[in-house]
Amino acid sequence: MAFGGSDQVSDTGVIPTSIKIVVAGGFGVGKTTMVNSVSEIPPLRTEEVLTEAGVGVDDMMGIESKETTTVALDFGRITINPRVVLYLFGTPGQNRFWFMWDELAMGALGAIVLVDTRRLDSSFPSIDFFEHRNIPFIVAVNGFEGTWPHTEEQVRQALDLDDTVPIIRCDVRERESSKDVLVELVQYTMNQLSAV
Repeated sequence: MAFGGSDQVSDTGVIPTSIKIVVAGGFGVGKTTMVNSVSEIPPLRTEEVLTEAGVGVDDMMGIESKETTTVALDFGRITINPRVVLYLFGTPGQNRFWFMWDELAMGALGAIVLVDTRRLDSSFPSIDFFEHRNIPFIVAVNGFEGTWPHTEEQVRQALDLDDTVPIIRCDVRERESSKDVLVELVQYTMNQLSAV
């Protein structure tokens, strides 16, 4: 289930397998920050300044200081080893841009649903999206200010997640933490595929 092949030969003469990963979640949960922190290339970002047009449309509760928003996608790349390259596609979080999600998710091996426990209700559309399309996903709880006020079990119950869906704590500002989330997703999706 790789995201196409790569015609780029690595230094070892190996043509790496390209894997598409989607980074999703509600508005302001840290998707752009995650792609930016972990990408080995300068990430492609389609951020625009928030304007008056979003007043009354975008839910700014808890993220009042946010000044920009993704309007199409974020794109980054990370090489796991000479044989595996991950391509990261961050989705826009606002409802008015959800029409692009089907295109962004097409061919994805799996997804990361970023969660802000201060605004759990913004996570439900992402979870529903991947469940209804049978795309394996994990939940990454982004610890704003380095805190995680809820246990894994509390998050699982609040989001009504199946016991098999992994939940991992992270701080998407930190490269190593974001890499840990990607490793967890790849391991989970590989286990899902081998169980079929």
